[in-house]
Amino acid sequence: MLGQVSTLNVMSLNLRFASTAEPNSWPTRRPVMAEFLRQELPALIGTQEGLYGQISDVAHDLPDHYDWIGLGRHGGSHDEFMAIFFDTNRLQPLEFDHEWLSDTPKVVASRSWGNNVIRMVTWVRFADRLTGKQFVAVNTHFDHESANARLCSAQVIHDRLRAQQLPVVVTGDFNDVPGSPAYAVLTEDLADTWLTGEQTTPAYGTFHGFGPLIPDGPRIDWILTRGATVETAAINTFQRDGQFPTDHLPIQALISF
Repeated sequence: MLGQVSTLNVMSLNLRFASTAEPNSWPTRRPVMAEFLRQELPALIGTQEGLYGQISDVAHDLPDHYDWIGLGRHGGSHDEFMAIFFDTNRLQPLEFDHEWLSDTPKVVASRSWGNNVIRMVTWVRFADRLTGKQFVAVNTHFDHESANARLCSAQVIHDRLRAQQLPVVVTGDFNDVPGSPAYAVLTEDLADTWLTGEQTTPAYGTFHGFGPLIPDGPRIDWILTRGATVETAAINTFQRDGQFPTDHLPIQALISF
């Protein structure tokens, strides 16, 4: 995706946790992922599901001027990360936070709303070195089983962002579709980049499970913004010799503040 110099290339990318099961193990997928990321080089990447070793691999495979912020769902390096990767030549992190999507968001590994899996969110306030502007990046992964947990998670993020005056970009695997209650809560104040930007690719369901792509299928991965101009949006179908880098299609948006 090419854009004006001042635009930010933002990506949401479910990495698919580092399974050893073939034919789509992480060792098999890693070189394809590395090729894909080096081809795109987004300024900001919100990732989901990555385990610590996998996050370290992605960091190694990206150019040296990339860094990341994240924490395992069980604290420290344990369990999956909602890591945010960023181009340090373009973005300077000013502060960050991690919260658990529960009634006790500061309690590590907490859950409250009927979800069996721990869910969390990573927040980073960035300064754009090119424009001097600041914005908040939010990256999350909602529950795949409990609609109530997804709705409560959306409400927590919505309420916190209402108290935030800076522009916002939200990346995530929401395990839900546009029109759902969770989507309705988040889009009270946030714009869906797929609907507001020029769509530069066909529409596909963003989860394919290493099977055939689904034209106009369920779009469960979103990039949402507030206070931003969305130029283009894309659902990326990159693969090499039939091997996809992950079981989700990465989604991208070119935005400016």
